[in-house]
Amino acid sequence: MFFTYLRRELRRRVRAAFAIALGLALGTGLVVTVSSVATGTGQAKGQVVQSLYGRGTDLTVTTAASPPKADFTAHPAGPADGDDHVTVQGGQSLDSSVVSRVRGQSGVADAAGGLGLRIVKGGGHDSRGRGQSLPAGADSTGEINGQHGFGGYGGVTAGHSGGAARGGGQATADDYRAYGVDVSHPGIGPLTAVTITSGTGFSAKQTDDKVAVVDRDYARRTSLAVGRALTVHGSTFKVIGIATAADPTAEVYLPLHQAQALANAPGKVSTVYVRATDPGHVGTAKSAIQHHVPGIRVTTSAELAAHVTGSLSTASNLASTVGRWLSATVLAAAFLAAGLLTWSAVGRRTREFATLRALGWSSGRVVRQVVGEALVNGLIGGALGITLGLAAAYALTTASPMLTARVGSAGTLPHIALTAPVNATTIVVAAALAVGGGLVAAGVGGWRASRLRPADALHRVE
Repeated sequence: MFFTYLRRELRRRVRAAFAIALGLALGTGLVVTVSSVATGTGQAKGQVVQSLYGRGTDLTVTTAASPPKADFTAHPAGPADGDDHVTVQGGQSLDSSVVSRVRGQSGVADAAGGLGLRIVKGGGHDSRGRGQSLPAGADSTGEINGQHGFGGYGGVTAGHSGGAARGGGQATADDYRAYGVDVSHPGIGPLTAVTITSGTGFSAKQTDDKVAVVDRDYARRTSLAVGRALTVHGSTFKVIGIATAADPTAEVYLPLHQAQALANAPGKVSTVYVRATDPGHVGTAKSAIQHHVPGIRVTTSAELAAHVTGSLSTASNLASTVGRWLSATVLAAAFLAAGLLTWSAVGRRTREFATLRALGWSSGRVVRQVVGEALVNGLIGGALGITLGLAAAYALTTASPMLTARVGSAGTLPHIALTAPVNATTIVVAAALAVGGGLVAAGVGGWRASRLRPADALHRVE
């Protein structure tokens, strides 16, 4: 009887039911859209961090020391006239023993060191290296105005845009970046963010081999290919692979020991890459490292992501602030409208409900009928809202608007396509909100219906 009457009443009052459902649909649809955009911008920030850290890296460790500002180049190799000038990027380094100390801390699953180099061919001077003071507001570890850098790579700047290299310069055949990677730990560090498109990557047995992996764009500019020789500071390296990355950490990758030898920096690293035992232990790992390893700076991927600026950051802020406030406002308005419409509908049905009471319906039965109708309206609104939200998210993902991102004050990353993925949690939350709107309407309508008396029917008889 309950469902038969419910079906008949919804059919009779389809316009009122549709109005309530539509209001809830707009609110829940907006929630789905905003949540999906927030998820998409979060993932895009993760891509930015991944291009800097590499996959599988949750934290980085760099030195917190500050050498003299006028000359921040560390471990220069050379230069003799006509020879290459090799410097440690950013001028900061740590003893490689720090890697093993970090690896033994609570919450740490693995750690690997890396050494960034700036190479100027022909004995020239690196405009970002020796003899040049740092930018205003920057310390020698690459922190500008309080923002954390990445392994000393010109501080907080990152990426190529129109040929710009990390650190704000132009990578050419005569001025480029090299990076020493720990080939015995291939699953962590910046090389994990690249794809080998030709040849092979490093193997764990190549720790002391003179081999190199070269970025594809740099290989094209210098006519390098797999099997050819690359000469750096008098040492000849065999190119074993060509790599592709959205934002390469370096133009040339070398085994760590070889990079240390080139820079005359034995046993030194510029960055320690750390993978936590699981995402929930990142904070534990950071605290343990900071407590047991003095003189270092620990930066988490979340902290680095917080410094992403550009249109990506703008989109993220809009989704997390304006979008969520707008969603809350629309939902509140939808809930209020649903309650008022249900209140008005119950008022128009006073004669009907009072007559049913006179025929033997209990007050509870009348209330259940009103609550049932309101909940069905909420479910319909939720289904419509989720459909609208999914359609909006799909349209946004299909359009893939391009956003810019940067970490710090210079060096824009390649444009990042914004997507709007919808996860199961978003769907569940949207459905719950729609049901909540139905419950609000049910509560209002049920309360009014419970106060009806059989005698009220007589007042409506003409």
